[in-house]
Amino acid sequence: MTFEPGTPPAAAATDDHVLAAWLATVAGERLLEVRAEGLAGRELKDAGDRAAHELLMTLLAEHRPDDAVLSEEGRDDKVRLTSSRVWIVDPLDGTREFSEVPRDDWAVHVALWQDGDLVAGAVAQPALGETFHTGAPPVVPPSTSARPRIAVSRSRPPAFVNALAEELGAELVPMGSAGVKMISVTRDLTDAYVHAGGQYEWDSAAPVAVARAAGLFPSRVDGSPLAYNQEDVYLPDVVVCRPELADRILGFIAEHGTD
Repeated sequence: MTFEPGTPPAAAATDDHVLAAWLATVAGERLLEVRAEGLAGRELKDAGDRAAHELLMTLLAEHRPDDAVLSEEGRDDKVRLTSSRVWIVDPLDGTREFSEVPRDDWAVHVALWQDGDLVAGAVAQPALGETFHTGAPPVVPPSTSARPRIAVSRSRPPAFVNALAEELGAELVPMGSAGVKMISVTRDLTDAYVHAGGQYEWDSAAPVAVARAAGLFPSRVDGSPLAYNQEDVYLPDVVVCRPELADRILGFIAEHGTD
């Protein structure tokens, strides 16, 4: 199928927030087209990964030709380590959920790192028709739950999170992609996402940028800042939560660890 991504908003020429949101949105639209082509299983997963990656690489080369790119689906070009601007993208976060039609807990991540920090980001949830981005950060409503809710993996919830939930009197809410779990805190579907045990920079860069812009607390599980565009892109743990829960979550981890 030939895909015509159209023209980005005029503001995208100079506004990285607008460009990030447009890129995530059009890649998500492309993924919905792939999902409608009648593929299934591994064939659908591979087609989605490939289509979204190729589209994002084409559009970034067109609209930000001087910037470096780090993509989950691409070769890690170390030129990014000497670049002042690096786009960090996950063309399809939650490949498993994408292949399980009609699940909506999968996403597209587009983030921009510049001179040492994340400066823009967007997370599209195409099956919801929503893109959350730093140009117009989500307004996090007061929690509507009487007890904290912690987003966890559907298939691989870290064992320590059960003990953390017991300590906080929290309930666990299973869902798909890492980005969806972090964005769920901005949507008052959960109050925290706590993960340890295996992720990479592209898994968290865009949702962390959006969560931080929305006023949420992001860090590694030891409380240190999340650092991006590193030589080693393995970034295995993350906490994103309402600020009022941060001390309790980090205190529990400091005392009990994540093993």
